[in-house]
This record gives sequence, structure tokens and C-alpha cells, in this order.
Amino acid sequence: MNLPALINTDWASKAENQGCLTTEMLDLIYQEKWFKLFVPKELGGLGLDLIEGLKIEEKLARQDGSLGWTVTLCAGATWFVGFLDQELAREVFADPKVCLAGSGFVGGKADLIGEEYLISGQWTYASGALHASHFTANCEILENGKPLLDKKGNPVVRAFILKKEEVEILDGWSYMGMIATGSHAFKAENIKVPFNRCFEILPSHTKLKSPIYQYPFLQFAEATLAVNILGISSHLLELISKTFWKRNEIRKYDSKHLKYFRKQEKKTQEKLDKVRNDFYAQVSESWKELQNEGKISKKNLKSVSKISRKLTATCRELNSKMYPFAGLEAAKTHTELNRVWRDFNTVSQHALLIFPF
Repeated sequence: MNLPALINTDWASKAENQGCLTTEMLDLIYQEKWFKLFVPKELGGLGLDLIEGLKIEEKLARQDGSLGWTVTLCAGATWFVGFLDQELAREVFADPKVCLAGSGFVGGKADLIGEEYLISGQWTYASGALHASHFTANCEILENGKPLLDKKGNPVVRAFILKKEEVEILDGWSYMGMIATGSHAFKAENIKVPFNRCFEILPSHTKLKSPIYQYPFLQFAEATLAVNILGISSHLLELISKTFWKRNEIRKYDSKHLKYFRKQEKKTQEKLDKVRNDFYAQVSESWKELQNEGKISKKNLKSVSKISRKLTATCRELNSKMYPFAGLEAAKTHTELNRVWRDFNTVSQHALLIFPF
């Protein structure tokens, strides 16, 4: 799927200033169904496979970090359609502007009383919260006030779908980058939720047969986050090079400096291209194995996790080495380059991808 250069600097700058995606961005997302990358066509989605979805997420992140990240996180939440009660799924996805925001944080408790859950809690970092139609929330399960434990004595945790009118959004996103994601916290207080709004994100609990829902959630999350870091890095490195050559028009670097920069620029692009190719090759191998064998070996899953983290570590290394060549222009807070730099140094802090192994 080809993506035109849809996001201009004005849109991205406006989105950052207002703290959420612009109306133009959202209209485009709804038109292209990007929040529903992995949702079946019969429910109004694109029905893409994993590799197709990853490449769209990478391209969107390259155009604007907040756009790519919001689409990725919300498309990741609508991926849960494969685990939902199908009557509920038809109800939720009947809205052409459906958008699920959520948090991986176990911030609530859900007490099963009869055929309803009583839910209270507070959850952090729900990207896309300001335009979400629904929220996903992880809760510890109680039954009539008593904690439900698994065979190992650990609290049982399940996920829930909450409607936007059932939660209160809390202004909790006060970070230097990814500002337009609007990744705010949200809370719920003593809301009653029917039993069918509870679901478990496990291959054994899928309600739809497509292989995309059999892909383990951890590696799905790692891969989708990694392509955002890749896309933002590609954008950042492009802007650094443009800024360097623009500075050269004024400063007139000598031939030794220019030769050095060209060498670094070439090495950086080659290294980024290699790790990108390695990443897609490894994820593609796991996807083919799932399609052919019905499951993915532990070895391949471990390799997907490792290459996602290696990709992130490589981007950190390359961006750090190239950043000084942009000079003080990179430190001007109103520039596109500075926004992309701030986005990268915010999103690359995600806990799943900190360690390179």
C-alpha cells in the first residue's frame, strides 16, 4: 500500500501545539481506516497481515512521530477484536470512527458480582485518549470481593472494554516529546460492566481464525513499537543531513570536514538499512512459520524480540552520533528537527525496548 506525503509540517506543528492530532489528521485516519489496520474487512477494517501493517506504521511515523505512534497504539488496541465477544465486536466496530485507546498498566480491580463486573481504577499512558470511542483497561479480578488467584497464587488479570462516557480522562502527559499523542491517564469509579466486556489476550482465547490474532502479543507489541522508532529515526537523520548542508552554504566547511561528514552519513544510512532489512526478514520468518505451522517456535519468537531491541539500540546509536552535525539549529524548540528529536528521545524510552537483548 503506497502512502502519499500526507502530513506537512504545519499539521504536525499544530498538533503538537494543541496536544492531540488535528482534525485533518483524524479525518485522514478515518478515511484510510488506519486505526483498523488489523480489523477484518467484514467489521470495517483493512484486514492486513502483520508485515503490511508494520510497513504502514513505519511510513506514518516517518512523516510524523505522534501520528505514527497514535495509529500504532490504537490499531494495536483494535487488534483485540480477535479476542472479543463477537456480539460486542459488532457493536463496537459499527462506528466508522471507532478508536480504542488503552494502557498495558494493571491499574484497576474488577469485582464479579452476579453477571456484572464492578470496576474501579486508574490507568496511565493511553495514547489517543482525547479522540477514543472506547478504552481498554487491565484489572485484577475479584469474585464477590475476594481476589481470584491462578494456580501459582498470582492475581488473575483480565482486560476490559470501557466506553468513553464511563471514564474520566486525566491530564497526565507532560513530557517533552510525542505531545500530540495525547497519551493521558484515565480513571473509572464503580462502573458496572456486563460480563461480555471482559477478554483475555491469549492465542487460545481468540474468537477469529485469522493468523494475525495467533501472533503472540509481546512480539506483536515489540515489533509495532520498533517500526515507529525506525520511522522517526529515518525522519530525524534526513533532517540532520538537510540542516548540515544548509549550514554549509553559510559556514563553508573545508574539504576535510565535508569528506568526514559524507563518510559518516553514508555509514549511518548503510547501518540503518541493514538493521531494517534484518528486522523485516526476522519478523517475516516468524509470520511465515505461523501461517505454515500454526504456531511460532520459541527460537523465532526470541529472535523477533531481540531484533526489535537491536533495531531500537541501533537507532539510538546512529541518532546520537549524527545529532551534533545539526548544530544549534537542532536545539531551537520551534523547529521540525527539534520536534522530531524530542519525539525520538521520548518514544525510545519505552520499557519494552530499553535493553538491546
